[in-house]
Amino acid sequence: MWEIPVGVLLFICGLLFLFWKALGQRRLSDPHKLDQESPTLEPRRQGLRFLGLNRNWPGLGLMAVGAILLISGAFA
Repeated sequence: MWEIPVGVLLFICGLLFLFWKALGQRRLSDPHKLDQESPTLEPRRQGLRFLGLNRNWPGLGLMAVGAILLISGAFA
């Protein structure tokens, strides 16, 4: 029965790690620059590098282990 709470905890920690990596590593906007046509929180030339496996493998691993524990706890 311990698998389900530990699985939930690992899954949520993995999800929070992914959020932290995507949002917490750089500034989202520069409030002092008002020369843009449409001010936005998205940084310039961000691309999709923040979604790569190089940065996100620990969070994905935590989520995978948590999912495995949840599935094994459901069938135990």
